Amino acid sequence: MPSASEIIRFRNCSILRGHRIYKEDLWVRNKKIIDPEPLFYNEKAMADIEVDCHGLLLAPGYIDVQINGRVIGDRFYVNTCWVAMGGALAGAVGVDFSEDMANLREGVDKVAKHLLSTGTTSFCPTMVTSDPDKYKQIVPAIKPRNGGSHGAGILGLHLEGPFIAPEKKGAHQQHLIRNLDRGIQDLEETYGALDNVALVTLAPELDPEGTVTKSLVQRGIRVSMGHSVGTLSDGKQAVHNGATFITHLFNAMLPFHHRDPGLVGLLTTDFPKDCQLFFGMICDNIHTHPAALRIAQRSHPSGLVLVTDAMSAMGMPQGIHHLSQLQVEIRGQAAYLASTNTLAGSIATMDACVRNFYAASGCTLVEALEAATLHPAQLMGITNIKGTLDYGTDADLVLLDSDLNVVRTYIDGECVWSK
Repeated sequence: MPSASEIIRFRNCSILRGHRIYKEDLWVRNKKIIDPEPLFYNEKAMADIEVDCHGLLLAPGYIDVQINGRVIGDRFYVNTCWVAMGGALAGAVGVDFSEDMANLREGVDKVAKHLLSTGTTSFCPTMVTSDPDKYKQIVPAIKPRNGGSHGAGILGLHLEGPFIAPEKKGAHQQHLIRNLDRGIQDLEETYGALDNVALVTLAPELDPEGTVTKSLVQRGIRVSMGHSVGTLSDGKQAVHNGATFITHLFNAMLPFHHRDPGLVGLLTTDFPKDCQLFFGMICDNIHTHPAALRIAQRSHPSGLVLVTDAMSAMGMPQGIHHLSQLQVEIRGQAAYLASTNTLAGSIATMDACVRNFYAASGCTLVEALEAATLHPAQLMGITNIKGTLDYGTDADLVLLDSDLNVVRTYIDGECVWSK
């Protein structure tokens, strides 16, 4: 592990910077990417450590703003999704983190550690619709933190529900879904403290006056529209009130209709220049047809954010598994609620989503990579530290081969995972 003051030079590489890829060395000191010119001409300094990248591509570390849980091999690695629902687990080594907060934190740590192998250096643990008592246990326990050899950094929690439309609940449990009859008071009574929350998904039609959205935005919390039967008008009003994201576009919302395109129509809506709208896409070749993906990407390429929406069934064998209070069936490369065609979340990884997106969309390599780096950083308002290789940003990096497979992952300039 290099000391903070040591100068690291990544050489023999291509880098992604300024919306283009070109051959250039990358320099790091004090965990930050630095401009080498003052180093040469003012300090007359040279590198203490040189890293040969063997002609591969250096990109910013991936950022996943919607991830629910993981299973790797025969071990259950979970964060907040299935923890929140409680219950015993089968089909893997059974671990019930809902009863012991120490084990909850251990589970999150295991997820964070595993994400390094996928090139993900920052993420938002995502908690689906849950009982208020579970929110009040879990939300205070999962705090934002920096990444490192221990695992990917936590940007804050993503609370997906329970303020959603029952008609578009997906895998969320209907008896836990709540309305917004009393505005922000409902959120405070349901979630408890909001200090560790970075993003909230709610159905915009439940907040027509925008009082909840405005209150969350004032607290620095991003608001996303999702699990909704909202119209285009509902979506426009939500954006006007401060919403900046659409949760897993096309999924759990009204389908596009030529008389009212619903939330999908927001992609072609003109908003003020200071209002940038983003939308999540699950590129697992299951949740969204490549044709729909291409329509979305070509309609609003600067707003596309890749998300895994990964659930705890990843890595499980084919068949039915009991996960918390749900039965989940693994069929092919997808996870469904048992005996239905309702998707229960994805079982993809972020590096696979980048590869799938690049192959299916016809976009450029830069666009594919920025959908997992720059765009989520813009959504979360952290481009000054994450999502780019600009001077002064954190040295969170992923080294990729020509097929976009992860070769190494770096956080703060330190190699935290290597193939």
